[in-house]
Amino acid sequence: MSEEEGEAQAEMSEQLEQAAGRAAAGRPNEEEMPRVVITRRQAIAFGVFVLTAVAFFYFVLPKLAGVGTTVHRIERGNSWWIAIGVILELLSFAGYVVLFRAVFVRGHGRIGWPESYEITLAGVAATRLFAAAGAGGIALTAWAVRRSGMEPRIVACRMVAFMVLLYVVYAGSLLVDGIGLGTGLFPGGGSFAITVVPAIVAALLFGVAAAVATLPDDVERRLQARATGSGRLAHWVARAVTVPALGASGVRTAIDLIRSRNPGVLGAIAWWGFDISVLWAMFHAFGSPPAFTVIWMAYFVGTLGNLLPLPGGLGGVEGGMIGAFAAFGVDFNLSVLAVLTYRGISFWLPTLPGAIAYFQLRRTVARWREEQGTPSAPGARGGSVEAAGVLGAR
Repeated sequence: MSEEEGEAQAEMSEQLEQAAGRAAAGRPNEEEMPRVVITRRQAIAFGVFVLTAVAFFYFVLPKLAGVGTTVHRIERGNSWWIAIGVILELLSFAGYVVLFRAVFVRGHGRIGWPESYEITLAGVAATRLFAAAGAGGIALTAWAVRRSGMEPRIVACRMVAFMVLLYVVYAGSLLVDGIGLGTGLFPGGGSFAITVVPAIVAALLFGVAAAVATLPDDVERRLQARATGSGRLAHWVARAVTVPALGASGVRTAIDLIRSRNPGVLGAIAWWGFDISVLWAMFHAFGSPPAFTVIWMAYFVGTLGNLLPLPGGLGGVEGGMIGAFAAFGVDFNLSVLAVLTYRGISFWLPTLPGAIAYFQLRRTVARWREEQGTPSAPGARGGSVEAAGVLGAR
């Protein structure tokens, strides 16, 4: 987990605690929808950045590489393979919705399939458009689920479980494919730095997750006892001690979902697998693709560009993927065309529907607010492994 994601989860934890306090005091929870305050100068700077990035990758870089104008080359791509790529991206998002329902909608009646679509698509659009390692999408998703009536502590636990299930596929891919390529078990070759090093990093992440899962149930109480005193330092320490307990409960919840053989967990594999297949289809659209194991590895190495402080990793992901393919010896011209077409589908396809879903979600939440006087739906309180709260939640 990156530092930015850790800070986002700490902030989310504090907000959830405040919401729980308002509920306990009998005051309604009237949180506003997460918004990004953008000044005119920031909006102009954002537009200039996007236009500059698009111009560089689609017009300048191809000419430097001798590809010609990428837009014109894309027009000559196999339209059938490009159409297949669009379908695969839709299937990828369908997997994301299925995973969301498997984690969040167990016994919770207010969130049906339409609401699940609105929450997930609006969250994906927020992740695509804003930086901070996907924190915008996390905040929006958590807010919407809380407004549906689910207890804040359960939301926090399930949010962590959701992210764990997504990124265990990511880390597992780096580990398995990295070892396979590095040892020659898989076709494609690749240097130690592009195969074994990512596999080592993935193994370390699994070790950290396993250590977090074994933390005692009362870890927050033990750490809280040391966070005595007043002042800014004590405040930050008090906020920080909730993170280990939240992480432990979320990891254990993810493990329980896997052990229960919940078929919705396969949505995490579908989310990544179909998205990788879009990139594979784009190689077919413009030429002969490299081994799928190479596409698999270059994809995950390249998506590390999402950690850069760029909107949706725009520029960072493209550069990372093209560089990774170059490290594997894939034809540079073909890589540029395939990667840029893939990003055109995966980045821009959800943007307009996501903006529409955002406003649909606002209307849905307004309807839920009108229903606040009614009892919570079954499963919103109790009846789940997380009902005891973050401490001891599973």
